[in-house]
Amino acid sequence: MAKDHISSLLAAVLTMFYTISLATAARYSVLNYGAMSDGRTDSTKAFLAAWTQACGSTKPTTLYVPRGKFLLRNVVFNGPCKNNAILVFIAGTLVAPSDYRVIGNAENWISFQYVNGVTVSGGVLDGQGPGLWACKNSGKNCPGGATSLRFSNSDNIVVSGLTSLNSQLYHVVFNGCNNVKVQGVTLSASGNSPNTDGIHVQLSSGVTILNSRIRTGDDCVSIGAGTANLRIENVACGPGHGISIGSLGKDLQEPGVENVTVKTVTITGTQNGLRIKTWGRPSSGFVRNVLFQHVIMNNVQNPIVIDQNYCPDNENCPGQDSGVKISDVTYQDVHGTSATKVAVRFDCSKKKPCTGIKMEDVKLTYKNLPADASCKNADGTAFGVIQPSSCL
Repeated sequence: MAKDHISSLLAAVLTMFYTISLATAARYSVLNYGAMSDGRTDSTKAFLAAWTQACGSTKPTTLYVPRGKFLLRNVVFNGPCKNNAILVFIAGTLVAPSDYRVIGNAENWISFQYVNGVTVSGGVLDGQGPGLWACKNSGKNCPGGATSLRFSNSDNIVVSGLTSLNSQLYHVVFNGCNNVKVQGVTLSASGNSPNTDGIHVQLSSGVTILNSRIRTGDDCVSIGAGTANLRIENVACGPGHGISIGSLGKDLQEPGVENVTVKTVTITGTQNGLRIKTWGRPSSGFVRNVLFQHVIMNNVQNPIVIDQNYCPDNENCPGQDSGVKISDVTYQDVHGTSATKVAVRFDCSKKKPCTGIKMEDVKLTYKNLPADASCKNADGTAFGVIQPSSCL
């Protein structure tokens, strides 16, 4: 009942936002440029034509997608534009081609680049991913897949009230962006769908992710190199692989990750909970000033983990130590249940041990009994109730 009320309220807010925007902005409906809402006719050219008009306007504009289903091939909405206030208001559903090979090698399905002040509001993106997932899970030679929505080299971005279903690859990616707000989104793919990360952030600063529900076959949120000033709050995660910083340190020269806050999140039935993962090889990267606060774990396989010996297929890294320096990471008020006996595992670099790890009021159980903790090359402090007992 409460969920229905919240959904209705969100819809009302979005409608009000759209109505106000129409009063002040030019409006370009994709229907006026030949788009068809039958879900079968390719509307890519019509969307690009509407974008060209919206981007070329010197006044705030709205690109309007009405109710119905619109088939889109891979499309790039390029900037810079002549105005810094474009609302892409989606009342309907955008559908990828049912044949995954059509966009499977394109890397991205819907992409914005070099834009400033773009808001994507409402709507559904249907990436039609299950065909590609089945191909990958069968071990056949398949396309890599396309990210459903990507912003590159863009500033002052808002994504609000969006639903992304069945992405071939990642649902949403921010690469080289500044001042981003994601709120009220629902990202959903099967728990066994490969590489369907919910939100991936890299080389970006000032990204905020709020009030969202993420169910995927990979990380709910993955945090890549060069991410700074990231805030994640009030997010429900699972199934999937949890919230991950990394993998980092694949390259010798790599920007670090700093000033990350993850608070008031619930993680359910995932492979990992709160994870920091780095390659076991030399690198200039780092992770510092991270706060995990007010986190509930429900039957999570690895609730708290730092893994600095990531070496897939044991290639190019066996026997080496991670060069990524991890410091000043705080776990505060983390409660719940572990699906494995070892609920806390800090496996840090021998060459650059983890320092400044802080644990305060952490209580994790396994089968109604205290779970275990394991520490290697990790230094820090523990306060308050700590269960499992601190190994720092």
